[in-house]
Formats: sequence, structure tokens, C-alpha cells
Amino acid sequence: MKLGLGTAALGRPQYINVRQETCDNSNLTEFRKQSFLVLENAYNSGIRYFDTAPGYGLAEELVLEWLQTKNDNSIIVATKWGYTYTANFDANAKVHEVKEHSLSKLNEQWNFSKQLLPYLKVYQIHSATLETGVLENKAVLEQLYFLKREHNLKIGLTTTGINQVEVIKKALDLYIDGEQVFDLFQVTYNFLDQSLSEISEELQSQNKSIVIKEALANGRIFRNKKYPHYYDMYTILESIAKKHKVGVDAISLKYCEQTIANSIVLSGASTSKQLEENLKINSFTLTNSEIELLNSFSISPEFYWSERKKLQWN
Repeated sequence: MKLGLGTAALGRPQYINVRQETCDNSNLTEFRKQSFLVLENAYNSGIRYFDTAPGYGLAEELVLEWLQTKNDNSIIVATKWGYTYTANFDANAKVHEVKEHSLSKLNEQWNFSKQLLPYLKVYQIHSATLETGVLENKAVLEQLYFLKREHNLKIGLTTTGINQVEVIKKALDLYIDGEQVFDLFQVTYNFLDQSLSEISEELQSQNKSIVIKEALANGRIFRNKKYPHYYDMYTILESIAKKHKVGVDAISLKYCEQTIANSIVLSGASTSKQLEENLKINSFTLTNSEIELLNSFSISPEFYWSERKKLQWN
């Protein structure tokens, strides 16, 4: 199963996305119950890779609670450190999350996350950038390397923004005791931002794991009057989807799976219905000419990320 489940939308009622329909997530008990059900349905559908983070509201504790109902060593949990969720489930919060890449934040968040062991197999820097200096912070890197050896973890990082490739290249050059620190890279990739393809072969040749996030471009792949510049893309996507009898979400996820070999592609499904639609990627294969068509929708990372910055929390 090449599909994993990301839990950002399961742990906090508001998320940066273009929504197709409005939904009321104000009842936290109900929201939590629904999210638990999505985890269970994902597992029953064969998904074994679950990605979470303390920055995702309830997500880590929800995953922890769900794991207590399981006894299956094929489950892989990945979590992160570096973001603190601050919205307190308030839809009108001015700030939803705060980023901090300090050693004290790493230690504080690890203290909770370590409860996910032994299912916890991947520990990542959440949104590593050149600006935070985390890749030059010797104390942080040494602590991550210690956790890697101590708990047999893959150490990873997630990337966001126009210089994802630069961040990955810098991380590949980091060694402690003659061993590379980073084993796994979770990268934003879709047919709008294809920058990962510049370095994917290099990652594979170094035996690194690749996890793809935001395969649906935060909802921008769905037809939307606010984005007239994507009109041609919508039309072609919908016609490919119709041909394969799936939704455009499955086409977008399949594109990622087929163009980045051996990757895990994360579903960001927030409901069981969305998950069911995403899982249809197992029912078809895109042709070379369909992939070429989708490749043609590439836009510059600068445009991609400036547009993403304007998306609302909803």
C-alpha cells in the first residue's frame, strides 16, 4: 500500500485548505469520534503508515489512543517536532500554530511523542527551513542522532516553501560519526509544484525514503471560480478522472505515486468518505500521455507558494 494517512485534518477542526463544502466541526467530541473512525477505516483498508505531529491539535493523542486498540508491528507512525498548536480549537484564532526549532522544544515535544513507541519509527523536524537555522544547530542534530541510535528511528524532515530542494541538499550533507543524520524526506509535491522531481533520483540513489504531502495542493486541484487560471487544468483533470471512473483527488494522488518511484503518498482525508475516494488510486494506472499532460500544469514554486500563503484556515 503506497498510501499513508496524514492526520493534520483529523486533529484540528480548522486547516489551511480550499474546501469544497462547508462543515461544522465545532462539536469536539463528535469531531474526535469521526477522526478516530477515519484512522480505523484507514487501517482496515490496508494503510499502515500514519503521519502525525503535536502541531496538529489533538492528532498525536488521538493516534496514541487509537494505537492502544492495536497489536500489529506492521504499523509505522511518523511524528514531528517544532510546531506548537495554539488555536485551542477556536475558528477565529489569529494564530493557529507557532514554530520553534530549539533544543528545548525538541526535548519537550519528544517527551510526549515517545509514548508512541514502539510504533513510532520516524521522527521529523516539522517544516525545516534555512531561516530557522535548525540544520546548523549542532545540539539539535546531535540529539536527533542520539534518538535515532537509541530507538532505532529514521530521522527525517518535512519541507515547505520555494527552496525545498535547497533544504534537502543541505540536509543530505549532514553527518555525525560518519553517518548521515537524515533518512527520510517528507516533501510537498503535486503537478503544480514539481520541484521534488529535480532531486528524487538523487534521494533514491542514496536509499532515502520519500513521503509526499499536499498531493492535492491544499484543494486547489478541485474546480473553483476563484482560480480562473486553472480552468484548462480542471477540464483535463475532470476528463481523465471520468475516464478512470474516479475523482480528481485519486488522479492527483496516483500522479504522485507514479512519478516518484517508491514513495509513500499521504492522504489528508478528514472524513471516511474522502478516504474511500482517495483509496481508489489502487484501481487504475495513468498512461504515459496522461502523465505528460499533468506534467504540463507545472507552475513556478514562487507562484505556488505565494498563492498558498493566501489560503484561509477554515
